[in-house]
Formats: sequence, C-alpha cells, structure tokens
Amino acid sequence: DNDLEDIDSLLERLEDPGGLSPQSQGGLIADSRPLLYVEHRNLNPENELKRYFGARAVLGDQRPRQRQRQYVRSTWLTAPKNTWPRYSKTGISMQLLDTRRGVQHFTFEHHREYQQVQFKFLDAVESMDPNNIVLLLQMNPYHVDSLLQLSDVCRMQEDQEMARDLIERALYSLECAFHPVFSLTSGTCRLDYRRPENRAFFLALFKHLMFLEKRGCPRTALEFCKLILSLDPENDPLCVLLLIDFLSLRAREYTFLTRLFQEWESHRNLSQLPNFAFSVPLAYFFLSQQEERPELERGQARERAARLIHLALIMFPGVLMPLLDHCSVQPDARVASHPFFGLNAQISQSPALNQLTSLYVGRTHTLWKDPAVMAWLEPHTHEVLRMVEAQDPLVQEAEHKRKIRYQSAPRNIYRHVILSEMKEATAALPLEVTSQPVMGFDPLPPLDSIISYTRPERTSHPSNESTLSLFFRSLLPNFNLQGDIRHDGDDEAGAGQDLNQGVNRLMAAMRDMLANIQFQEPPRDDNPEGDGDWD
Repeated sequence: DNDLEDIDSLLERLEDPGGLSPQSQGGLIADSRPLLYVEHRNLNPENELKRYFGARAVLGDQRPRQRQRQYVRSTWLTAPKNTWPRYSKTGISMQLLDTRRGVQHFTFEHHREYQQVQFKFLDAVESMDPNNIVLLLQMNPYHVDSLLQLSDVCRMQEDQEMARDLIERALYSLECAFHPVFSLTSGTCRLDYRRPENRAFFLALFKHLMFLEKRGCPRTALEFCKLILSLDPENDPLCVLLLIDFLSLRAREYTFLTRLFQEWESHRNLSQLPNFAFSVPLAYFFLSQQEERPELERGQARERAARLIHLALIMFPGVLMPLLDHCSVQPDARVASHPFFGLNAQISQSPALNQLTSLYVGRTHTLWKDPAVMAWLEPHTHEVLRMVEAQDPLVQEAEHKRKIRYQSAPRNIYRHVILSEMKEATAALPLEVTSQPVMGFDPLPPLDSIISYTRPERTSHPSNESTLSLFFRSLLPNFNLQGDIRHDGDDEAGAGQDLNQGVNRLMAAMRDMLANIQFQEPPRDDNPEGDGDWD
C-alpha cells in the first residue's frame, strides 16, 4: 500500500513540473487540470476507507488470498470478485464515432447475439416475474440490463448487498467492452444518452455512486459523479448537477464546488438552481472556518458567503422554513411571522420549483444542522428581511424571475428525481410522469432517441382466444388455454384432443393459483368478551 502511495505521489510531481503546490486565489485553488478530471485512485472506495480506518482494518487478511487468485482482467471502476461467474465475451463492444475539437464521441454497440438476449430480457420484464430475469442471468450472467433490473428488485426486498453486487458486475461487464482509447480520466470522452446502448453505463454509474454515498464513501461517489457529468456535460441526462454540490460538501471538497460554480455560472446559470444557490455560500462558509488558511483568504470567503446567501434567500425564500423544519430548528418570532418566508412563499412556488427545493432540502438538510452553520445563517436571514422591508430592487427582480422561469421541469430532472428516490421530491412528480410505467433499466427514455435496432413484433392471435382464456391470461401471463395453433389442416380430427388439453391446462393453472393463496389467521384476542372500545 505504501508503494502504491509513493507511485501516486511521484505521478503527481511529474504532472506538476515545478513541484510547487498550486497557488490559491481568494479561497479557490487554481488547479491547472481540467475541472472534470477524474483520478483513478479516487474511483476505488477501499482507498477512501483506508484513509478513514487504516489499511489493516479495511483489508484484513485479504492480501495472501489475492496472490493465489486466478488471473482476471484489471479494471478501474470495480474489482471483480471470486464469487462472480467466469467472464466471457458478452456481445457488447464500443466504437469511436468521431473526434471534434479535441472531444471524442463513442458509443456502445450490441452484436446480434446480444440483441437476441435483449429481446428475451424485454419479454421477461413484460412477464412481471423477477424469476424470469434470474433464469436469463443464469444463462447470460453479464447481461447488463438484467443486472440493473434485478438490482432494483433486490433493493426493494432490502437485500442491499446483492443489489450493490449486481451493479458492480454490470460496470465490470461494460468496462471490459471499452474502446482502447476511451479514457475515464481525461474528461474529453463523450457518450450520447439518446442511444439506448449507452444508457446502461450512465445508469450503472449513478446507482453505484448512490450505494457508495450510503456506504460512507462520499469522496469516491463525487469522483463517479464527475465521471457521469464528463460523459455528456452539455445535456447532463441524469441531471447530476442536482447532486454534485451535496457530494462535494459531504466529501469536504469545497474548492472543487466553488471552482465549478465560478467556471460554469456564466454559461450554465448555476445560481438559478436552488441547490447551487445555497450550497456554494455554505462551501465558502466552511472555507472561512479553516484555520490553516491565511486570514486574507478567510475574510474573502466570508464576504462571498454572505453575499451569495443573501441572493439565495431572496431568490428562493421557499427553502428556508422547510430547511429549518427538517433541522428541528424553531425560527424566531420575526422570521416566523414575516410573510416573505411564510407559508405563502411555498404555496406561490410553481410545481417545478417546489420539486427542486424539496429535493434539495430532503437531501442536504443534515449539512445545515451544525450549530455553527445555523448561527451564521440567522443574521443573514434578518439582513434579507431588512432588504425586503426597504423594498430593495433585488427582491422585486427575483420575484419576477420566479414567475417567468420554472414553469415546467425538463425530462432529465424528472429522471433524476425517480433515480434518487427522495420521497419529498417524488411526491411532487406530475401526473404525466407518474401515470406511465417506469423501468429501472431505462427510466423516462429520451423522446428523441437514436434507435439502431428494433425488437421484432410478437405474434399474437387475440381473435382465437375466448373470454375465459383472456381472464386467466390477465392473472397468469404465461397461461395459454388453446395451446399451439395447428398448421396441418387437421383441425377437426384434433379438436377433441385440443379441448381436453385446454381443460387440463386450465385445471393446472387453477391449482397453481389456489396453492399460492395464503389465508392469514385473524389475530387472537386475549379478551373474548370484546368490552374494549373501537378506535
């Protein structure tokens, strides 16, 4: 482990020819590397856990075993496990489409044999029976969409370990298909989410980073978040910009967050997102509390934090009261009774803005619970109320912006809310989103998808089915009363046999259905007289 750390430090010195620490400007490190530069060592959660608990506590007695392990391909995104099935070619490959202005555009491709497995997977999903996906994975253990869908099933059944393992296996399968020049770290490789073959990689990375954050590895999760953003920074199909500020604060990467805000604010209007409007001043506040920084830097960070928190409270007054409520903080009488921050501020928000604010409060409120943060927030809240009462033009301008903007949320925000599963935000999803089926392997596909191959239409004969057969098919999707359609023209001769077979199938289906029905005994009452009151 020490040797690996020495190699990393040598590489860092090679990247910085002067051997000097990067110069700091106003609480912001002037890093010469690209903003979305990803470091390989930060993609391994074990490195982060070793920093917290030490190598011995994390690795234990794993080292001798690893020397005896059979050779497996080395990967960056996840480490293959002994318990996984043996890897073989899956039928996925990656192609370089073109290079424009120093940016390389890639796409995953499905070969014919993989397409056939994909069609079987879609049939399994339509059957609504997870066992069919399990059977498919037994035959094709590295089929990516099956791994993603089964991971969701395991998560719903509270089997978090298996759910995480399936996502890691999906990432391993995709990384083994990388193009030789595809780079995770450069920040200049792009994948188009409109192509269905590429979506599994985005979704697997997102689900993996959510598991990492819950596991207590926010620094590793942030690195995966940067990786997702670097794959399509212009469109951001999973809207990780709504998450990257939270991970930066959790990982205490305050300078990265402030640098992202400064470099992207001019062309992305990050301050118009409630999460950036509130998280960036919070990052500057934390920078101002770092005693190892020069006093001049700390003073500049304090000034920026004050200015930005004023703008955030004026632009998004509906955030304050839910945030204090989640933090179990009772505001003073002046703030609680003032209409600017009162209930009207939340009611007057558009549904789209309400979704963004509830997502931010539900996700980030734990970072605001710190008494030092609350002590910093209180005087700035009073200062904003003074500006409101003085009819500062900034207040009217912000109100006008709120009325014009946030009329409806783009599709990538809905996709992010569904994947994040924050109950505060999912409750505010509009009917046009909640009324359509959402699949874990492809939630809310883009309306302008680029389709390279299509699923063949399934042959069905609805006119030949009786009402009774349709009824049992609704209960048992795999049930078929009539059996196979006869093609030899000898219908009359086999009519009696078909009828008998159909009745036998019907009886077998009814027996299976009745066998699976479980009756729950009513709870026994110790007091049979029943003299208690009804609730």
